[in-house]
Amino acid sequence: MTTAPPPTTAPPPARGARGVRVRLAAALSDPVLRILVTSTAVGRIGRGVFLAVTVLYFTRIVGLSAGEIAVVLTVSAGLGVAASALTGHLADRISARRILLAGMTLDGVALVAYAFAADFWAVLAIGAVVGVAESAANAARMAIIARAFDGPRRVSARAILRTVTNIAIAAGAAAGGLALLADTGLAYRAAIVAAGLVVLAGVPIMRGLPPRVDAPRVVPAAPAADSAAPTADSAEPTTAAPATPVVRRASPWRDARYLAVTALSAVFGMQFGLAEVGVPLWIAHDTAAPTAIVAALLILNTVIVVIFQVPLSRGTHDVRRAGTVTAWAGVLMVLACALYAGAAPVVAWLAVALLIAAALAHAFAEVMSQAGGWGLSFELADRRAPGAYQGVFSMGFNLGAMAAPIVVTAALGLGLVGWALLAVVFAASALGTTLIAWRSAKALDAADGRVRAA
Repeated sequence: MTTAPPPTTAPPPARGARGVRVRLAAALSDPVLRILVTSTAVGRIGRGVFLAVTVLYFTRIVGLSAGEIAVVLTVSAGLGVAASALTGHLADRISARRILLAGMTLDGVALVAYAFAADFWAVLAIGAVVGVAESAANAARMAIIARAFDGPRRVSARAILRTVTNIAIAAGAAAGGLALLADTGLAYRAAIVAAGLVVLAGVPIMRGLPPRVDAPRVVPAAPAADSAAPTADSAEPTTAAPATPVVRRASPWRDARYLAVTALSAVFGMQFGLAEVGVPLWIAHDTAAPTAIVAALLILNTVIVVIFQVPLSRGTHDVRRAGTVTAWAGVLMVLACALYAGAAPVVAWLAVALLIAAALAHAFAEVMSQAGGWGLSFELADRRAPGAYQGVFSMGFNLGAMAAPIVVTAALGLGLVGWALLAVVFAASALGTTLIAWRSAKALDAADGRVRAA
């Protein structure tokens, strides 16, 4: 029987759906990645069910207004920002596995609790717990990936997990559609309880992670022997043991380069908010295209991510390549903005064609920006504190996600000028990231040359 190749060596000839199957099968050959993939697939199905019904459940069953839902989402995202940095820091000092298990468990229980929420305050309290739990679990998962894999395998593992996440959420959303068809309080609540239970079903799978994914235990130095200390009766003075040098802990907060990459990646990450909030509003209010095209564009995005995320992430563990990939993401995002804007003043059929072209450019920009960002987040991080660094990077992403709805809606309120401004913002963030990556690559090459010469 032949042995499956490692996650990063999926056969190049595989294409489309077959290529996805081959890559996922290859991923299952690694025990750590197999556990992460399986647990993620189960948990994200539950998340997909929840996402499909949550807005209608809040508005039609609980009776929340759009403003109240916005408050819940903002508070949840804000607490998630803080949780990302804190749990990333803790993942370097206590068990990342335990943090991940606790976060997933709390997330599942909180989702079930939504089914029993009767008013705004209950939903707000539960939303706060969900924001903390999900962000804590994500930060711990990133720390585990950073520690369990090296070089290209880290980015490959992250890309495979994102592919699985998209497939699982799509499957869960389809299942959640049954509750939407029934359109009753009982159906919505049953779907939400089922979503939480499915998330909880992923917890026992994650318990199989080996201890090596945790930070190494720090053993305190043994105290000096009593005989080493000088006494008044000593015939000869004794020599004191040399002091142990104090090593300053690695911290992303003192790493200006890493903070800059995090901030720029967070800015570019607002493209997710553009897809989820801005584009649907633009289509509905500013174009002649039918609103049904919104669902079609979301499906198109999912298909592109599932098929191309892993192959286009290959090689981005190299810092220079990660910068180049990010530059191309910026070019594609500028093109997407131009095509979205061009869909406004034209007839319906041409608007649909331009929107599809824009969505294609947008989807590939998303895939490439994620690939470049993952490579830089792993390779520019200090190896002594992977959890803290990944926690800060996750925090930056959450900040970008929290700001995106406000920034995007404000920009699109300006019409074509707003699209131009968004294009400039995306281009500038991609260019800034690329310049840092290329400069870092030169520094790494120089350091490698000095080591070889020595």
